[in-house]
Amino acid sequence: MAASSVFNFNVGVLGHVDSGKTSLCKALSTVASTASFDKNPQSKERGITLDLGFSSFHVDIPGHLQSASAKHDKLQFTLVDCPGHASLIRTIIGGAQIIDLMMLVVDVIKGMQTQTAECLVIGQITCEKMVVVLNKVDLLPAEKREAMVEKMTKRMMKTLEGTRFAGCPVIPVAAKPGGTEADETEAMGVAKLIDTLKAQTYLPERNPNGPFIYSVDHCFSIRGQGTVMTGTVVSGSISVNDTVEIPSLKVTKKVKSIQMFKKPVDKVIQGDRCGVCVTQFDPKLLERGLVCTPGELPTIEAAIISIDKIPYFKGTVSSKAKFHITTGHETVMGKVFLFGWDIGAETGGKNESEDLKGQKFDFSKEYSYCEVLRGSSDKKLMTGAAANEDHETGKVMAQFALVEFEKPVTCPKSCLVIGSKLDTDIHTNMCRIAFHGAILVAVEATDYRKTVLPKLKVFKYKSREGLVERVTDEYTIIGKNLFKKETNIQVFVGLKVSLSSGEEGVIEGGFGQSGKFKIRIPNGVLPSTKERYAGVGKKKGKGKSEEPANQSDDSTTQEPIKIILKFKRYVYDPEKKMIQT
Repeated sequence: MAASSVFNFNVGVLGHVDSGKTSLCKALSTVASTASFDKNPQSKERGITLDLGFSSFHVDIPGHLQSASAKHDKLQFTLVDCPGHASLIRTIIGGAQIIDLMMLVVDVIKGMQTQTAECLVIGQITCEKMVVVLNKVDLLPAEKREAMVEKMTKRMMKTLEGTRFAGCPVIPVAAKPGGTEADETEAMGVAKLIDTLKAQTYLPERNPNGPFIYSVDHCFSIRGQGTVMTGTVVSGSISVNDTVEIPSLKVTKKVKSIQMFKKPVDKVIQGDRCGVCVTQFDPKLLERGLVCTPGELPTIEAAIISIDKIPYFKGTVSSKAKFHITTGHETVMGKVFLFGWDIGAETGGKNESEDLKGQKFDFSKEYSYCEVLRGSSDKKLMTGAAANEDHETGKVMAQFALVEFEKPVTCPKSCLVIGSKLDTDIHTNMCRIAFHGAILVAVEATDYRKTVLPKLKVFKYKSREGLVERVTDEYTIIGKNLFKKETNIQVFVGLKVSLSSGEEGVIEGGFGQSGKFKIRIPNGVLPSTKERYAGVGKKKGKGKSEEPANQSDDSTTQEPIKIILKFKRYVYDPEKKMIQT
């Protein structure tokens, strides 16, 4: 069977540590790749998966795909076995970004656990379909097994009600009856699971055009042949003799040969799992990362992203906070700065995610600075720019963030972004994945704070309050307490102010040396204001204290009239200009 006649479908196997993922992959697989089944020596020693594992098995093309897959003879399921240990969540995220369907493996006795929930969150972000596998049913008492499986199935269905996977299949199995120490025994429920996987298979978009991006998960040398990089084609295609770049190392190599599960092929396209052989390359330099068409993947210093909070994250996502930012295969620390714009008026008040999908970032818009990320109003997790409804105002907000990386990262220009708090105690019962989004603007310039950020119109509203000291004539007021003595009042000349008594005015300049200032009231001072403050503050003589003049007896019991200055300032404006509308 030629490799080209095989349609490849990637299935991510995720779940809590010790839920039996690797045993399930072994039970399903007939052909193992070089990277499968815990090749890592530490994995064998500790008895858990520490790295991504890959294996595969073939089935006949199911009926619902036959017409669309006329050129393929077989359907190949590539199983991506992701580690379940909490400390390896970044590896799970890296593996989940290349899958078409997710198998969530749940220990039927323990049910949903913290990492199970995190895997569910990752699945919602990265894929459209899921199958739940209730593993280890052999450990249930035979006489109660059916009832206990039914009870756990109902619990899982209830858990998934609020997610995009509501109503997904739940299949009970025993991948390794009797446990790891048992003799070879036949797995239970695997045939039904394979039938379910076949029924859930669909035709993902496989586009051979566009730039080649290849997600490498393992790299090793073969004596006399060269260095083999195994991975999954994320986009585009590659052929033998083409040149590829390893952007993190800034080197290019020629493709000597390609294999798909030990079968030589001349070309692979998006979605294919394959091994690419190059020469004169030290495999120790690249254990995991991205390979691409030369010049395609930038190394970025910062990014503007769409952002949506994970509903299960109980912490706060606030501006200037640091998170573990995962893009592609890289996880680095990054600081987030949040902003957004009210789209209620532009969409007629409708909260339609379709209006935001595929949106390009618009530098001509003005965005308001946000201290805290609003929570998602929908647990089904929208894609594209996040849209969230403020439950108090009913307004729909599109949310974005500037992410500044502590060290540069190499990733696709429109890459998935996941923010986590991986330094949280893994024994606490809480989801550590805080937000997700996609890169809208990849910032490559090292001097981006001078060249790019000034173009970003993120503003903060500012407000200052002072007091009326006195009225000097029908159109002029002297104010105080709005500025400090050392403030350069000339910067504020021409700005509009309002009085709590109702007048509107303009700052004309400073008055004296103590931070007082003069306000022009174009429409005239109200008689009530003039009555209270005319002549107030005039000194009777040298060394004498200020005394009120021409005031009614009850003036001291009235609230003083406030002078209110409101303006907005762009956060990234180097000149810090004040803007009024």
